[in-house]
Amino acid sequence: MSIYDKLSSLGISLPSVSVPAAAYVPFVQAGKLVFLSGHLAKKDGRVWVGQLGTDLQTDEGRQAARAVAVDLLGTLHAATGDLDRVRRIVKLTSLVNSTGAFTEQHLVTNGASELFAELFGPERGAHARSAFGVAQIPMGACVEIELIAEVD
Repeated sequence: MSIYDKLSSLGISLPSVSVPAAAYVPFVQAGKLVFLSGHLAKKDGRVWVGQLGTDLQTDEGRQAARAVAVDLLGTLHAATGDLDRVRRIVKLTSLVNSTGAFTEQHLVTNGASELFAELFGPERGAHARSAFGVAQIPMGACVEIELIAEVD
């Protein structure tokens, strides 16, 4: 089953690439690696604002991370022309806007990691990962994730 068939079965439509809000590009390919710039969580087309441990709970953060993963997939599609060219999701770096007392950044980031594993399978979807708690993210977003993928 293609990645697009899996997306369709999950009711996921790929978004268009967002226009960068600053001086950077959405992605860069170097050899077989595609580096995607950080994507902010969005809900209903707007930046998903909030801080984990204050305004949002872990499950809401997981949903936000999954939403970021969908946006990343849209950008990855634009970068590759075909998601079936993705050989492996190599690395995710996740920034979680959270209080100093919030310690479940790893569980928030699972929202993205689990979607990649579901779509690409246990070998291609398994990836290295870092999940950090940060004091703030641009525009007050609750989660920002960047991605590195290997393509053929």
